[in-house]
Amino acid sequence: MEKENDNTSEINNEAENEVEGKEKTVNEDNNSKNDQKEELSPEDKLREIEDKLTRSYAELENQRRRYEKEKDEAYEFGGMTLAKECLNLTDNLERSKLSIINDESLEKKNKDKIIEHIDIIYKDILSIFKKNQIEEISALGEKMDPNKHQAMLEIEDADKEQGTVVQEVQKGFTLKGRLLRPSLVGVSKKPQKTEEKPQKKEKN
Repeated sequence: MEKENDNTSEINNEAENEVEGKEKTVNEDNNSKNDQKEELSPEDKLREIEDKLTRSYAELENQRRRYEKEKDEAYEFGGMTLAKECLNLTDNLERSKLSIINDESLEKKNKDKIIEHIDIIYKDILSIFKKNQIEEISALGEKMDPNKHQAMLEIEDADKEQGTVVQEVQKGFTLKGRLLRPSLVGVSKKPQKTEEKPQKKEKN
């Protein structure tokens, strides 16, 4: 029994020594790597610093460009909200014009005079828009373009190619080439063919 215990203790001691040896080797490897890092040559250190500086400069340059772009866009399109609100003026003038045209209580002479004044104001507003690069979107007779037109209804028209704008419900506008609001339009579609059913002859 004593011999067996001695053998077991010897085996345990050997296993412990082996584990300690491995740990020692790992620690030595780590220490040697750390020593290598600490013992960088001045040239390597300089290269490392240069690399860090280059990356920092590139990051700063990207941030500067991003800021410049945002600043330019804010300057160019900062009045977009105001421009959209101003479009209500043109809408209201057009509604007023239609209301007067449909008003049967007014004499034709009076109607023409009022409409003439409305047209003058409308043209003045469009002139101010144009000076500030707010342009009307052309729609009537053009092919439907989802980038600038929004289809509100389909109208049967045998003479027009399908998808052609045949009615303008509300004018669209752009600001410096950027869409302020799309034109609300009616587009053409081919008439549906109705098949005539043969009438049954009544039996006498």
